[in-house]
Amino acid sequence: MKFHYKFADNKTCHASQRTAHQGEFFYFRAMKYNKPALTLAQQIQKLKERGLQIEDTSRAEKYLSFISYYRLRAYTYPYQNNELEDHPFHKGTTFDMILNTYLFDRELRLVVFDAIERIEIAFRAQIINHFSVSYGTHWFEKPSLFRDSRRLEKDLEQLDKEINRSNEVFIGHYNTKYTYPSRPPVWMCFETSTLSLVSKLYENLQMSKEKKQVARNFFMHPFVLESWMHTLSVVRNICAHHGRLWNRKIPAAPKMLKNPKHTWLKNRNIETNKIYMVLSSIIYLLDSIIPDHHFKNKFINLLTKYPVISESEMGFPESWKQEALWRI
Repeated sequence: MKFHYKFADNKTCHASQRTAHQGEFFYFRAMKYNKPALTLAQQIQKLKERGLQIEDTSRAEKYLSFISYYRLRAYTYPYQNNELEDHPFHKGTTFDMILNTYLFDRELRLVVFDAIERIEIAFRAQIINHFSVSYGTHWFEKPSLFRDSRRLEKDLEQLDKEINRSNEVFIGHYNTKYTYPSRPPVWMCFETSTLSLVSKLYENLQMSKEKKQVARNFFMHPFVLESWMHTLSVVRNICAHHGRLWNRKIPAAPKMLKNPKHTWLKNRNIETNKIYMVLSSIIYLLDSIIPDHHFKNKFINLLTKYPVISESEMGFPESWKQEALWRI
């Protein structure tokens, strides 16, 4: 049996590595994972033993064979008493309730992903247009425009990786025809770049009339726009990797908009790290880009389609339907 050390900073190491660390430590016994894989029949039996009502066993087995027991576990959690060791289901919980929660989340990701795509394209275009006219085609390489030159170096290294991975025809054409500058102009580079990287570059920019104008066109202050784009890049990645979204606590909570220049939430006493805040932010941004968008309709139709979904678990306050921002 191997022993490990755990330190006050919550880092762990094997006993042989103890001399490389400083500070308080204590022993804890290493635990080996020894849970066996279960057959579909065993998975169904386990769910039934925990109180889940399954009327059609064959149908449930088919869904589990294509979704997986472990993935569906993330959607059973809200319907179980997780304080008890065997995680019993609340009385009356059915397999269809779990499945519909899973399907709602899947459709929600598609709707959110589509909306973020529109916002991302608009965000890129605003930055490209305003900064390129003022500072040229390769302004993103100029340290004088940025707050932190070391951070810029790291971001440009990441940009190069994304350019080199790209198989876009226009990148190949630029590399074939031009030898200088080594990087293509910003409108080509940003087409190959992720929202995460573009948002980092915008955040690192010095405060300027161009940076303010980009944010002004979205009816907000640059600091708030920085925060929202960082959040949306995180949410986009969750959607792209098929992660659970509906009741998730978003690790990068967006800043609350305090002085809105457009229709915003009246009730701001909400959990900013829940999906309600993210969805509200998406609506605010889309209102500035495409005033006749249908994002709200799509989401409300989803709630109607899947009545099992708890709005409060997503951070929705009771009065959300009275908000002008959410009015259809």
